[in-house]
Amino acid sequence: MTQPLVTILDDEPAIRTILADALEEAGFRTLSFSRASAFEAALKTHKPDVCLVDLGLPDTDGLTLVHKLALEQGEAVIIISGRAQVQDRVTGLELGADDYIIKPFDPAEVVARIRVRLRTPKATSQSSQVAHFNGWTASFDSYTLTDEMGEETPFSHAEGEVLRLFLDAPKRLISRAQMQEMLGGGAGDSFDRAMDVRISRLRTKLREDPKNPRLIKTIYGAGYIFLGDVEWT
Repeated sequence: MTQPLVTILDDEPAIRTILADALEEAGFRTLSFSRASAFEAALKTHKPDVCLVDLGLPDTDGLTLVHKLALEQGEAVIIISGRAQVQDRVTGLELGADDYIIKPFDPAEVVARIRVRLRTPKATSQSSQVAHFNGWTASFDSYTLTDEMGEETPFSHAEGEVLRLFLDAPKRLISRAQMQEMLGGGAGDSFDRAMDVRISRLRTKLREDPKNPRLIKTIYGAGYIFLGDVEWT
């Protein structure tokens, strides 16, 4: 089996070296870049399993790049940044990042977070890539939602993980603990905030009434339940 490929985009040579050494020792392949231009050029010939992206880049806005990677290209993105404010983390997650790691970091934690991202959720329809429900079609190979009129809306890799979890278990309660076990990520408030952001964005894309959503219901104190009828093709 081919070793997973992790790309590292950070303008600090020491950070790139620390990450590459830890990941390669853990069995990953790595490609490192100091500039977004070289990184984006490499994506034309390489398909990374996870992209590590610093926000403070010399030649582009890191958040704009994260949004492009997650929403337009469906890449799994983990932000590694010295920006530790809550709003920075929320913005990164809202723009489609799968996870947000604050500098300084423990390389072992980064390796663990990447392994979580690569872990396949336990699902009944892993081989299927297209789901149909309540007039919507979700395509997990192109990361798009299509309505009955054919209008397409992209979703990120992180949003897709949550959506797939719901679609694989319709009309069944999914607790926060189950979501964390299957999707991983940060712990405690960090995980809860990430899930709240992704579920809110999915509801918006599914044109749900925020006060009374029809498909993704919150069961307060227990978790969530997806009420649609799902058919996989």
